[in-house]
Amino acid sequence: MTTSKRSLRVCSNGHEYYKSSDCPVCPTCEQERKPDEGFLSTLSAPARRALEHHRITTLQQLSTFTEKEILQFHGIGPASLPKLRASLRGSGLSFKP
Repeated sequence: MTTSKRSLRVCSNGHEYYKSSDCPVCPTCEQERKPDEGFLSTLSAPARRALEHHRITTLQQLSTFTEKEILQFHGIGPASLPKLRASLRGSGLSFKP
């Protein structure tokens, strides 16, 4: 079994963390950014960042996309779709056909 080399990093906010990949995201900062409520709070950090990158922060904005379009965003996987569908349905909305 190969062990990946973890390196100590320090983010711009001074948090120390170890990463074995080249991902620059600080886990402490990411946890602090996570919303306490709303549909974005139900998603994984990569899925949430993908939607935010595309300026999708409300269910109304999300409803203007098809499921296929959302799945093409880097960070969104099939596991995110049921959560997004449920959030939309709870507000009387759905994905664009």
